[in-house]
Amino acid sequence: MAVIRDVMPAFDLLQPDTAAEAQKLLQQNGEDAWVMAGGMDSFDWLKDRIKKPKVLVDLSGVEELKGIRATGDGVEIGAMTTLTEIANHAAIQRDYSLLAQAVELVASPQIRNQGTLGGNVSQDARCWYYRGGWPCYRAGGNICYADTPVGRNREHAIFGADRCVAVHPSDSAPALIALDAKFVIRTPKGERVVDAEDYFVGPETDITRLNILRPGDLLTAIRIPAAWAGAKFYFEKVRDRNVWDFPLMNVASAMKLSGGTISDMRIAVNAAAPKPMRLKAVEDAVRGKPANAETGEMAGKIAVRGAVPLQFNAYKIPLMRNLVKRAIGSGQEAA
Repeated sequence: MAVIRDVMPAFDLLQPDTAAEAQKLLQQNGEDAWVMAGGMDSFDWLKDRIKKPKVLVDLSGVEELKGIRATGDGVEIGAMTTLTEIANHAAIQRDYSLLAQAVELVASPQIRNQGTLGGNVSQDARCWYYRGGWPCYRAGGNICYADTPVGRNREHAIFGADRCVAVHPSDSAPALIALDAKFVIRTPKGERVVDAEDYFVGPETDITRLNILRPGDLLTAIRIPAAWAGAKFYFEKVRDRNVWDFPLMNVASAMKLSGGTISDMRIAVNAAAPKPMRLKAVEDAVRGKPANAETGEMAGKIAVRGAVPLQFNAYKIPLMRNLVKRAIGSGQEAA
């Protein structure tokens, strides 16, 4: 087990004033640079001396990366906007309450006051072996300690394991996928916009990271289209403690109803796989069906097809099945 120390490794602290300057610094320093948003994930890595960057690029002074702005087709949220501001914003609460619900369940009020949306979707895996400095696959080694006969894997993946069984820990990620959000990235080659679900990667793509950001890239904003404004939303998070805890699993859904019938839907879960999962098979199965418990029961069974539990996390299968069932069945209130 890694020895925990209370002295951070030395690094050069760079504090840009603009997004362009920040991206240029990241490009110049490449893999030696570490991006810090709110610092909630960064300081854990640094104080435990597991990550030892040569350069830390602090984004706290980049005002253009903060705030919520109306656009011609929805809203744009700066990547450095705090979770508290998002949860309390009138337009988000009115039109995209799914995101407000999700971010309001992140950790504790103190952390939400400091933590940012960009940081929440870009944080690293929380597997205790990886975070503790064990030389696992994700850390460059040749073993997954959680996926062994003596491994502790209660919080790990039941889908998508490929050597690494750690899950993605974000609460806002599935909500953004359900809202069909777009992630705006500044790269050395210019701006790139990707669908929320394509921002995240699993170990089959790259076992060393959880998103598509490469050295020199900077997540600047998240855009939510008006198409899902005011839909029937559902968010639920299951965790061991009521505050300051990561999800054992969460679910987010956006549903359009015609009478009591589902005309369209997007649904995603997190902490079931190494990256947030959009449940397209469920979406396809429920279109044209009534939003009731019977449809929810069917959807829950579809959602867990192919799940492969580990020694200590088989409970996640009925948990996921029931979360999806409730997300679908909740629509009957609006019928």
